[in-house]
Amino acid sequence: MAKKWQISRRRMLQGVGATIALPFLEAMGKPFVSVPFKKSPVRTAFLFMPNGVHPEHWTPSSYGSNFDLTRQLAPLAKLKKDVSILGNLMNHNSIFQGADGHYAKSASLLTCMPIKQTIGDNLSSGGVSVDQVIASYQGRDTLFPSLEYGLDRITTGVDINVGFTRLYGSSISWKTPNQPMTKEIDPKLAFDRLFKPYIPGVKVKEDLWKKSILDAVMEDANSLKKNLGRSDQDKLSEYLESIRSVEKRISNEEKREKFSGNITADIKKELIRVNQNINEYEEVYGGVDITEKTRLMLDIMTLAFWSDASRVSTFMFGNSVGNRNFSFLEGVSGNHHSISHHMNKPQLMEEYLRIATWHVEQYAYFLQNLKNIKEGDGTLLDQSMIVFASDLRDGNRHAPRDLPILLGGKGGGKIKGGQNLDFGKETPLANLYLTMLQAQDINLKQFGDSTRTLNSILA
Repeated sequence: MAKKWQISRRRMLQGVGATIALPFLEAMGKPFVSVPFKKSPVRTAFLFMPNGVHPEHWTPSSYGSNFDLTRQLAPLAKLKKDVSILGNLMNHNSIFQGADGHYAKSASLLTCMPIKQTIGDNLSSGGVSVDQVIASYQGRDTLFPSLEYGLDRITTGVDINVGFTRLYGSSISWKTPNQPMTKEIDPKLAFDRLFKPYIPGVKVKEDLWKKSILDAVMEDANSLKKNLGRSDQDKLSEYLESIRSVEKRISNEEKREKFSGNITADIKKELIRVNQNINEYEEVYGGVDITEKTRLMLDIMTLAFWSDASRVSTFMFGNSVGNRNFSFLEGVSGNHHSISHHMNKPQLMEEYLRIATWHVEQYAYFLQNLKNIKEGDGTLLDQSMIVFASDLRDGNRHAPRDLPILLGGKGGGKIKGGQNLDFGKETPLANLYLTMLQAQDINLKQFGDSTRTLNSILA
């Protein structure tokens, strides 16, 4: 009898024959055409990688547009003109005066504000995350204001080594300083919530959207409630209320009718393909390859941007202090967090580099998906701003300076790509977010601890 972590021979053969051999959206030999807009909207995504990178093999040696990619950035070779490497950015408010390796850094990555130290549920990220600020503007015209995806379940309990609740390591998206956005980690639930009514030949009930959301969370919610104190129950109630508000939004007939008109013939073809892959996918654990699940989630994000279901998304490759086993990669024999504490040992440094390279490969996969979709006179990638970031430079030192940050896409013509830039020592990371906000005509004068815009990334 097959175990949960095993992949069937049929699935393996189909994966080799279809998923691996044919890059996403290239099967027809021409770009797919996107939804027609009077003016194409900008899509924004933030992809989070835990545990840092190999610090010596990240930043290219030459600056400007004439540079050679390093080993960890090599997967971006075909996208070099579409991506910029942003050097010497620092999240100043991630430095906690005391013992903290990760939590104050990951929880504040998109808020750029200091978090509150706690071992309970009285969380505070210090502010609203930049994705949610964008969603408050861009989400008015879409089915979902934003989408939050990831690979790992929420981590609970207390990290006794540093005196922080592990909840801080499970979210980078904050609706309010006290309310993190709950992420979806199941590809099928994520896909059905958005697209199941539009798959040709699939019959669904009228209330599918309602059930796909509430039914998915109620079992976990009821189980949690039995073990929660009063304050935790209040937090749970807030979460369920946010789910109800989404339900109310997508049950709006006018919104649904408008969205239905976005589902073009090309999108339907991709819905069929992705749905088939999801139905055949089996969850895997341990050192078994997580690549397929990652790419399914990124495929769903692509479809969401393409169909204008949402214009804002976050994706967490793992929770902070994540211990995912990467032994499915050649030359890697352990889990990510442990390997990140490499103590400069050559073998561990090499494994650390290979894990970071895998993450960049997935980022490149997502960017290529967007680039393969034609929209207006350009591509969907041209209409996007896609950030790849870790909250640490080097996991061994928990270094928050000179963070590994990439920016892909042209932001609707506002962003200049193909550069390796150095903004000067300890330039606030919030400056990047302020620049991205203003590039979308969200004219805030400040975000977090920002001091200026980064004019060198503007076209």
